[in-house]
Amino acid sequence: MRLAERPEDLPAVFAERFNSGDPAAVAELYESGAVFVPEPGVPLTGAPARAANSRFQALGLPIEVRPRHVYVAGDVALLLVDWTIGDEVAGTATDVARRGADGCWRYAVDNPFGTAG
Repeated sequence: MRLAERPEDLPAVFAERFNSGDPAAVAELYESGAVFVPEPGVPLTGAPARAANSRFQALGLPIEVRPRHVYVAGDVALLLVDWTIGDEVAGTATDVARRGADGCWRYAVDNPFGTAG
C-alpha cells in the first residue's frame, strides 16, 4: 500500500488503509512514539493507541475524509479534517504530521475529535 508523499495526501491514504480492514496497514501511517487521542483528553501511544484505532476499524464501516485545511512549515504539517465512519461516528480531526527520512508523511499526533471540548 502507498504512503503519503505530500501532507495533503495523508487523509486519503489513511482512509484507504482504514477501509482495507488491516490494523497493521493503518499503524504504518504513524511515526514511532505518535499520539492517538481516541476520545477528548485521552492521549495514547504504542500498543494502546493501535488497539484504540483498531476499535474504530472493528465497526466494519468505511471512513470518509474531507480535508478542510493543510498548513505546512518545513517537515511539519497541521491537518484539519472532517470525517465520518458510516452513520456511527464523526468528527473534525486536528492532526500533526511529520515528513520522515524516507520523504513520506506520517502522523505524529492524531486527534480525531480535535474540536471537541
